Amino acid sequence: VDVNECTSENPCTQTCVNTYGSFLCRCEPGYELEADGVNCSDMDECSFSEFLCQHECVNGPGSYYCICPSGYNLLDDNRSCQDINECENRNFTCTPQQTCFNIPGEYKCLDPVRCEDPYIQINENRCMCPAENAGCRDQPFTVLYRVMDMVSGRSVPSDIFQMQATTRYPGAYYIFQIKSGNEGREFYMR
Repeated sequence: VDVNECTSENPCTQTCVNTYGSFLCRCEPGYELEADGVNCSDMDECSFSEFLCQHECVNGPGSYYCICPSGYNLLDDNRSCQDINECENRNFTCTPQQTCFNIPGEYKCLDPVRCEDPYIQINENRCMCPAENAGCRDQPFTVLYRVMDMVSGRSVPSDIFQMQATTRYPGAYYIFQIKSGNEGREFYMR
């Protein structure tokens, strides 16, 4: 008569399967059978592929889970991360005068545009130098401030924005240049 080792002594650390004259040990999902054929050890799923999680994979007993960096939420697929738009959720600390601007993983509080003398403010993002003011002679007629969201993952090179000069004033000349913020030489003008 076959002895069922699984009920009499259960030599396996997890699941025991009785066979005729012997037994087999099986492991739960997320575990693998060791060389001794009896013990089960945790399988490190994170070591199998770097694509299991978009950001970071954390191994756990018998499974794994994904975590996202600060400022991101884990999506329903339990592997992808999505930026939290603090400005949209009204979860920011900007003053009423400042504008909230969402950036990946966080936000920035942008101060309102302040026009420097001899410029006068025309609207919330435009400064004008009046032609009758002698201090405006060698200055640009208007300065326009724009804040733009540049989506990551776009193919490069690509056009970000376009400006066009007009012949509104005879004898006027136009100079386009990147004044600051291009220390890494990521941008160029054409």
